[in-house]
Amino acid sequence: MNRAIAQEGAAGIATAVAESVQYQGRKASRQGSEQRRQDILDAAMRIVVRDGVRAVRHRAVAAEAGVPLSATTYYFKDIDDLLTDTFAQYVERSAAFMGKLWANNEGLLREMVAYGDGSPASRSQLADDIARLTADYVQRQLSTRREHLMAEQAFRQEALLNPRLAQLVRSHQQILLHGTCQFFQVLGSREPQQDAKVLTSIIGRMEYQGLLNGAEPLAEEEMLGILTRYMHLVLASV
Repeated sequence: MNRAIAQEGAAGIATAVAESVQYQGRKASRQGSEQRRQDILDAAMRIVVRDGVRAVRHRAVAAEAGVPLSATTYYFKDIDDLLTDTFAQYVERSAAFMGKLWANNEGLLREMVAYGDGSPASRSQLADDIARLTADYVQRQLSTRREHLMAEQAFRQEALLNPRLAQLVRSHQQILLHGTCQFFQVLGSREPQQDAKVLTSIIGRMEYQGLLNGAEPLAEEEMLGILTRYMHLVLASV
Protein backbone atom coordinates (compact mmCIF):
# COMPACT_ATOMS: atom_id res chain seq x y z
CA MET A 1 0.00 0.00 0.00
CA ASN A 2 2.78 2.47 0.89
CA ARG A 3 4.36 2.05 -2.57
CA ALA A 4 1.06 2.84 -4.27
CA ILE A 5 0.64 5.95 -2.15
CA ALA A 6 4.16 7.11 -2.90
CA GLN A 7 3.52 6.75 -6.63
CA GLU A 8 0.04 8.23 -6.84
CA GLY A 9 -0.42 10.31 -3.71
CA ALA A 10 -3.47 10.21 -1.47
CA ALA A 11 -5.51 12.33 -3.89
CA GLY A 12 -4.76 9.83 -6.67
CA ILE A 13 -5.77 6.92 -4.45
CA ALA A 14 -9.08 8.63 -3.64
CA THR A 15 -9.71 9.14 -7.36
CA ALA A 16 -8.92 5.48 -8.03
CA VAL A 17 -11.41 4.41 -5.35
CA ALA A 18 -14.08 6.64 -6.86
CA GLU A 19 -13.48 5.18 -10.32
CA SER A 20 -13.61 1.62 -8.99
CA VAL A 21 -17.14 1.96 -7.62
CA GLN A 22 -19.51 -0.48 -9.33
CA TYR A 23 -23.25 0.18 -9.48
CA GLN A 24 -25.69 -2.73 -9.36
CA GLY A 25 -28.96 -1.26 -10.64
CA ARG A 26 -30.12 -0.74 -14.20
CA LYS A 27 -28.11 1.90 -16.06
CA ALA A 28 -29.87 4.98 -17.39
CA SER A 29 -30.03 5.23 -21.19
CA ARG A 30 -30.81 8.97 -21.52
CA GLN A 31 -29.83 12.14 -19.69
CA GLY A 32 -33.35 12.65 -18.41
CA SER A 33 -33.57 9.12 -17.09
CA GLU A 34 -30.17 9.48 -15.44
CA GLN A 35 -31.49 12.49 -13.54
CA ARG A 36 -34.47 10.45 -12.38
CA ARG A 37 -32.17 7.65 -11.25
CA GLN A 38 -30.08 10.25 -9.39
CA ASP A 39 -33.20 11.66 -7.72
CA ILE A 40 -34.12 8.18 -6.51
CA LEU A 41 -30.66 7.60 -4.98
CA ASP A 42 -30.68 11.02 -3.32
CA ALA A 43 -34.14 10.31 -1.90
CA ALA A 44 -32.99 6.96 -0.53
CA MET A 45 -30.05 8.67 1.17
CA ARG A 46 -32.35 11.23 2.80
CA ILE A 47 -34.46 8.40 4.19
CA VAL A 48 -31.36 6.62 5.53
CA VAL A 49 -30.23 9.78 7.33
CA ARG A 50 -33.69 10.58 8.68
CA ASP A 51 -35.19 7.16 9.42
CA GLY A 52 -32.43 4.56 9.07
CA VAL A 53 -31.53 1.93 6.48
CA ARG A 54 -34.48 -0.34 7.27
CA ALA A 55 -36.90 2.44 6.32
CA VAL A 56 -35.74 2.30 2.69
CA ARG A 57 -38.58 0.73 0.72
CA HIS A 58 -39.57 1.21 -2.92
CA ARG A 59 -42.80 2.98 -2.06
CA ALA A 60 -41.18 5.26 0.52
CA VAL A 61 -38.33 6.18 -1.84
CA ALA A 62 -40.70 6.86 -4.72
CA ALA A 63 -42.76 9.21 -2.52
CA GLU A 64 -39.62 10.95 -1.25
CA ALA A 65 -38.26 11.40 -4.79
CA GLY A 66 -41.62 12.43 -6.26
CA VAL A 67 -41.52 9.71 -8.92
CA PRO A 68 -43.87 6.84 -9.79
CA LEU A 69 -43.35 3.60 -7.89
CA SER A 70 -42.61 1.91 -11.21
CA ALA A 71 -39.53 4.13 -11.62
CA THR A 72 -37.79 2.74 -8.53
CA THR A 73 -38.52 -0.86 -9.46
CA TYR A 74 -37.35 -0.21 -13.03
CA TYR A 75 -33.88 0.92 -11.95
CA PHE A 76 -33.55 -1.30 -8.88
CA LYS A 77 -34.96 -4.80 -8.92
CA ASP A 78 -34.82 -5.10 -5.13
CA ILE A 79 -33.99 -3.12 -2.00
CA ASP A 80 -30.51 -4.63 -1.82
CA ASP A 81 -29.61 -3.10 -5.20
CA LEU A 82 -31.10 0.22 -4.16
CA LEU A 83 -29.18 0.33 -0.87
CA THR A 84 -25.93 -0.77 -2.49
CA ASP A 85 -26.13 1.89 -5.19
CA THR A 86 -27.10 4.55 -2.67
CA PHE A 87 -23.96 3.90 -0.67
CA ALA A 88 -21.88 3.43 -3.83
CA GLN A 89 -22.83 6.95 -4.83
CA TYR A 90 -21.88 8.15 -1.36
CA VAL A 91 -18.46 6.47 -1.57
CA GLU A 92 -17.86 7.98 -5.00
CA ARG A 93 -18.69 11.48 -3.78
CA SER A 94 -16.74 11.03 -0.56
CA ALA A 95 -13.66 9.95 -2.49
CA ALA A 96 -13.87 13.07 -4.63
CA PHE A 97 -14.25 15.24 -1.51
CA MET A 98 -11.31 13.64 0.30
CA GLY A 99 -9.10 13.73 -2.78
CA LYS A 100 -9.69 17.46 -3.16
CA LEU A 101 -9.17 18.02 0.58
CA TRP A 102 -5.81 16.28 0.54
CA ALA A 103 -4.69 18.02 -2.66
CA ASN A 104 -5.46 21.36 -1.03
CA ASN A 105 -3.67 20.59 2.25
CA GLU A 106 -0.64 18.50 1.32
CA GLY A 107 1.41 21.57 0.40
CA LEU A 108 0.55 23.27 3.69
CA LEU A 109 1.62 20.21 5.66
CA ARG A 110 4.93 19.99 3.82
CA GLU A 111 5.58 23.67 4.52
CA MET A 112 4.89 23.13 8.23
CA VAL A 113 7.37 20.26 8.33
CA ALA A 114 10.01 22.15 6.34
CA TYR A 115 9.70 25.21 8.58
CA GLY A 116 10.99 23.31 11.63
CA ASP A 117 14.65 22.73 12.41
CA GLY A 118 14.22 19.19 13.73
CA SER A 119 14.79 20.16 17.35
CA PRO A 120 12.62 18.76 20.17
CA ALA A 121 11.01 22.18 20.61
CA SER A 122 10.26 22.38 16.89
CA ARG A 123 8.73 18.89 16.83
CA SER A 124 6.66 19.74 19.89
CA GLN A 125 5.26 22.83 18.17
CA LEU A 126 4.54 20.80 15.04
CA ALA A 127 2.66 18.22 17.11
CA ASP A 128 0.53 21.00 18.63
CA ASP A 129 -0.19 22.49 15.21
CA ILE A 130 -1.11 19.14 13.63
CA ALA A 131 -3.38 18.29 16.56
CA ARG A 132 -5.18 21.60 16.14
CA LEU A 133 -5.63 21.03 12.39
CA THR A 134 -7.02 17.55 13.03
CA ALA A 135 -9.41 18.79 15.71
CA ASP A 136 -10.63 21.50 13.34
CA TYR A 137 -11.21 18.84 10.69
CA VAL A 138 -13.38 16.76 13.04
CA GLN A 139 -15.36 19.81 14.13
CA ARG A 140 -15.99 20.81 10.51
CA GLN A 141 -17.15 17.28 9.73
CA LEU A 142 -19.64 17.44 12.58
CA SER A 143 -20.90 20.91 11.72
CA THR A 144 -20.99 20.87 7.90
CA ARG A 145 -21.16 17.17 6.95
CA ARG A 146 -23.25 15.80 9.79
CA GLU A 147 -25.76 14.08 7.50
CA HIS A 148 -22.90 12.39 5.63
CA LEU A 149 -21.52 11.05 8.90
CA MET A 150 -25.00 9.82 9.91
CA ALA A 151 -25.23 7.92 6.62
CA GLU A 152 -21.79 6.39 7.15
CA GLN A 153 -22.76 5.05 10.56
CA ALA A 154 -26.04 3.64 9.25
CA PHE A 155 -24.41 1.84 6.33
CA ARG A 156 -21.53 0.53 8.45
CA GLN A 157 -24.04 -1.12 10.76
CA GLU A 158 -26.00 -2.60 7.87
CA ALA A 159 -22.75 -3.84 6.27
CA LEU A 160 -22.37 -6.36 9.09
CA LEU A 161 -25.26 -8.27 7.48
CA ASN A 162 -24.75 -7.34 3.82
CA PRO A 163 -21.58 -8.53 2.02
CA ARG A 164 -21.95 -6.11 -0.89
CA LEU A 165 -22.25 -3.17 1.45
CA ALA A 166 -19.31 -4.52 3.45
CA GLN A 167 -17.09 -4.28 0.36
CA LEU A 168 -18.12 -0.67 -0.17
CA VAL A 169 -17.54 0.17 3.48
CA ARG A 170 -14.02 -1.24 3.24
CA SER A 171 -13.37 0.84 0.12
CA HIS A 172 -14.65 3.93 1.88
CA GLN A 173 -12.43 3.29 4.89
CA GLN A 174 -9.40 3.02 2.62
CA ILE A 175 -9.91 6.58 1.37
CA LEU A 176 -9.26 8.15 4.76
CA LEU A 177 -6.66 5.54 5.67
CA HIS A 178 -4.59 6.18 2.52
CA GLY A 179 -4.75 9.93 3.02
CA THR A 180 -3.74 9.64 6.65
CA CYS A 181 -0.90 7.26 5.79
CA GLN A 182 0.43 9.83 3.33
CA PHE A 183 0.05 12.42 6.08
CA PHE A 184 2.34 10.42 8.37
CA GLN A 185 4.83 9.76 5.59
CA VAL A 186 5.21 13.52 5.18
CA LEU A 187 5.78 13.80 8.93
CA GLY A 188 8.54 11.19 8.73
CA SER A 189 6.78 8.45 10.69
CA ARG A 190 8.63 5.14 10.92
CA GLU A 191 5.34 3.24 10.76
CA PRO A 192 2.95 5.45 8.74
CA GLN A 193 0.43 2.69 8.12
CA GLN A 194 0.13 1.77 11.79
CA ASP A 195 -0.01 5.42 12.86
CA ALA A 196 -2.69 6.05 10.24
CA LYS A 197 -4.85 3.20 11.54
CA VAL A 198 -4.65 4.57 15.08
CA LEU A 199 -5.46 8.14 14.07
CA THR A 200 -8.37 7.17 11.81
CA SER A 201 -9.75 5.10 14.70
CA ILE A 202 -9.49 8.12 17.00
CA ILE A 203 -11.20 10.36 14.44
CA GLY A 204 -13.94 7.78 13.88
CA ARG A 205 -14.65 7.58 17.60
CA MET A 206 -14.77 11.36 17.91
CA GLU A 207 -17.17 11.65 14.98
CA TYR A 208 -19.43 8.96 16.44
CA GLN A 209 -19.40 10.61 19.85
CA GLY A 210 -20.17 13.96 18.26
CA LEU A 211 -23.18 12.46 16.49
CA LEU A 212 -24.32 10.70 19.64
CA ASN A 213 -24.22 13.91 21.65
CA GLY A 214 -26.64 15.55 19.22
CA ALA A 215 -26.99 19.28 19.81
CA GLU A 216 -24.46 19.15 22.64
CA PRO A 217 -21.07 20.00 21.12
CA LEU A 218 -18.17 17.62 21.51
CA ALA A 219 -15.84 18.89 24.24
CA GLU A 220 -13.24 20.72 22.18
CA GLU A 221 -10.70 20.75 25.00
CA GLU A 222 -10.97 16.98 25.47
CA MET A 223 -10.71 16.33 21.73
CA LEU A 224 -7.68 18.57 21.36
CA GLY A 225 -6.04 16.99 24.41
CA ILE A 226 -6.34 13.46 22.99
CA LEU A 227 -5.06 14.48 19.56
CA THR A 228 -2.21 16.51 21.04
CA ARG A 229 -1.05 13.62 23.20
CA TYR A 230 -1.13 11.24 20.25
CA MET A 231 0.74 13.56 17.90
CA HIS A 232 3.42 14.20 20.54
CA LEU A 233 3.89 10.44 20.95
CA VAL A 234 4.25 9.97 17.19
CA LEU A 235 6.60 12.87 16.56
CA ALA A 236 8.74 12.02 19.57
CA SER A 237 9.65 8.78 17.80
CA VAL A 238 10.47 10.42 14.47
